[in-house]
Amino acid sequence: MTFQGTRYAQVEFKMEPNSFQNQIVETLAIQHRIVLYVLDEVAEDSWSKKVERSKTPCGHFCHIHNVRLMWLKSAEPALLDGLAKLEGVESKSVVREHLEASAKAMETMLDNALTSGRLKGFKPHPVAFLGYIVSHETFHRAQVELSLRQLGTPLHDKVSYGQWEWGTR
Repeated sequence: MTFQGTRYAQVEFKMEPNSFQNQIVETLAIQHRIVLYVLDEVAEDSWSKKVERSKTPCGHFCHIHNVRLMWLKSAEPALLDGLAKLEGVESKSVVREHLEASAKAMETMLDNALTSGRLKGFKPHPVAFLGYIVSHETFHRAQVELSLRQLGTPLHDKVSYGQWEWGTR
């Protein structure tokens, strides 16, 4: 099955379209597309600006990518092939490319974990990992939004509210 209807990704799923496992992996794919949706809307002049006691927007998106790599290293190191940690200030396009690649690897890792019933290095089970990673990435999206407001370049309301439109992302 290929998920279509978004400019952010086309994801191939191995499972039958209506299988519960496929729905779980697709939920992670939606989360990943929402991360890209927010990243794309960060104003260039705010990308590398920092507010007190927070990362830059760039820093938050790099952190999301790097945490994905941490989990891949722990659970399924073979999926790290071709992926690199992001350090320092990178352009939005470079960060986006890395996020797309780490998202694909994470989706494969979760699919494999659901098949085996276990994700190495995480307890209690793979579905709980989905909750963990969605929570983590959503926290950092919120931090980006807060930083942008403090910098005087908030996200458009369309994007702020659009993050919650999971059926169209």
